[in-house]
Amino acid sequence: MNAGRGPGRSGWAAALAGGLALATGPALAAQGLAYVQEHYAKQEAMIPMRDGTRLFTSIYLPKARGAYPFLIERTPYGSGPYGPKAFRADLGPSARFGTEGFIFVYQDVRGQMMSEGLFTDVAPILPHTGNRRTVDESTDTYDTVQWLLAHVPGNNGRAGQWGVSYPAFYAAAGLVDAHPAMKAVSPQAPIMDWFAGDDFHRNGALWLAHLFNFTAQYGRPRRAPTPLEPAPFDYGTRDGYAFFLDLVPLADAGGRYFREGNATWSQVLAHGTDDAFWRARDLRPHLRGIRPAVLTVGGWFDAENLYGALQAWRTIQRQSPGTDQRLVMGPWAHGGWRGPRGDRLGDIRFGSETAAYFQNELEFPFFLRHLKGGPDPGLAAATVFETGANRWRHLDAWPPRKVRPVPLFFQARGRLGAAPEGDSDAYLSDPARPVPYWNGTSTGMERDYMTADQRFAGRRPDVLVYEGEPQTADLTVAGPIQADLWVSTSGTDSDWVVKVIDAYPPDLPEDSDSGRAPMAGYQQLVRGEVMRGKFRGSLERPEPFVPGRPTEVRFALNDVFHTFLKGHRILVQVQSSWFPLMDRNPQVFTDIYHAGADAFRPAEERLYHSPGLPSRLVLPVLP
Repeated sequence: MNAGRGPGRSGWAAALAGGLALATGPALAAQGLAYVQEHYAKQEAMIPMRDGTRLFTSIYLPKARGAYPFLIERTPYGSGPYGPKAFRADLGPSARFGTEGFIFVYQDVRGQMMSEGLFTDVAPILPHTGNRRTVDESTDTYDTVQWLLAHVPGNNGRAGQWGVSYPAFYAAAGLVDAHPAMKAVSPQAPIMDWFAGDDFHRNGALWLAHLFNFTAQYGRPRRAPTPLEPAPFDYGTRDGYAFFLDLVPLADAGGRYFREGNATWSQVLAHGTDDAFWRARDLRPHLRGIRPAVLTVGGWFDAENLYGALQAWRTIQRQSPGTDQRLVMGPWAHGGWRGPRGDRLGDIRFGSETAAYFQNELEFPFFLRHLKGGPDPGLAAATVFETGANRWRHLDAWPPRKVRPVPLFFQARGRLGAAPEGDSDAYLSDPARPVPYWNGTSTGMERDYMTADQRFAGRRPDVLVYEGEPQTADLTVAGPIQADLWVSTSGTDSDWVVKVIDAYPPDLPEDSDSGRAPMAGYQQLVRGEVMRGKFRGSLERPEPFVPGRPTEVRFALNDVFHTFLKGHRILVQVQSSWFPLMDRNPQVFTDIYHAGADAFRPAEERLYHSPGLPSRLVLPVLP
């Protein structure tokens, strides 16, 4: 590796000499190491940014002569394998890219792995005022493209970028004041707002297990550039429920488990409201005047960045209406569209290989069109998978233009109906015995919890259950669901979790493969969301409850596109804990992250459903 200037033109020319033609025809199941080594030359470079910081970059150039576009992934997780003779076994988002031929670029972002500089989580986008010393992830992307165009021969003057999850944040940041050569970008499950709805918070409630797992591995300080990935945290147990119950106060975890320091954990717990720290990391205000074509991708069952994908789509639609943007939402957990099949998640089957469809019919044609002048694939504005009915839909807008709001009211005796009825229902919420989010033992956030059977939770006395009548016809819900609750608590703070569930008929026929009826009576989680009660009016300015006073709590559940089939029921569960998916609320208005064990107190939680205090959901129903 030439650490000073990276590969020169003469080095590339030698690598290109005698190259073989790239494979054509149907996509391979996987490229494989032998294929990549035969058809690509690899170089490593330290690309200088405008402030002098150098970013480690791996570049794979087709050996076959021609003019190729750049396809870039910028990542905090490592661009390895490292070393000019160490090759990736597969290049690009899917196998078809490697056989088609692109110049693949993988880069460690500043302060991570082998790159120089200081790392900042979801680094804020800074004002670009012409001062060339101003640096952020947008300018780093710009400078990278500029260097590649000048130093890598055989390029066609076009660049694209993609990434999933954290790399998708860098892809989205690359849209801001993009380089003119950047023609197409696909942020897939991008981070948009880490306090409102992505990764580590939901409406101000801390996503505890996920935050701990992430920061325990990636939040530790880097002493010097290194090719070694950090080791996973060793819990010493599979019982995450017990482990996190013992993690009190949360702020003390830094001293107990992160003795070498952990900037991410400390920063999150130091900012318990939507303050300037979080607002500076909100990418949405910067998504204006976007020039590249955009393919935004998300999964309906993505437990990490469903919010980010939907918010990226909506924000660009609103703030940059002239942008050529397309949306894809499939029946996937986080990154599930990168797998080979995508035909099921947990117990739920989708009837087709949805990931293969996305890769071959949507993603590949999108980049081929914009980076290599391929045929127009005619992608719909929104290509979205309708769960329940298990089919792809191609729509001219998302949510669909024809949806109409339909209220669904909570009623007495655990029913759902078209009008409010009865008075109220109550339960005792005890922080010492929080409702588990998963019917099993786990130290993390199980990827298929968002489709898991909820019967285990509905049997608890601290979970209210409301059920509708069997559907007489298919009912399709398309868009965000609005929860409008009238509640009270005997404490001064409480969380309100609403879960919308598809209850399968108890008399389903036997499965032809197994001879069993595994889905009979299944209660599939379709969407669940929480509002931390003290943030009901504002994520910036928390306020306590007045004990016993009925109070309105309104919040939106992330979009769904789900059909409740004929014979199925809509079921709703309401609870005040969801552990250790989210942290426990002491049910006392306080600084939760520094609250000791004596601050956590049981509280009576009450949900009202009378005509004067009508709790309801508002469903966006597609006729």
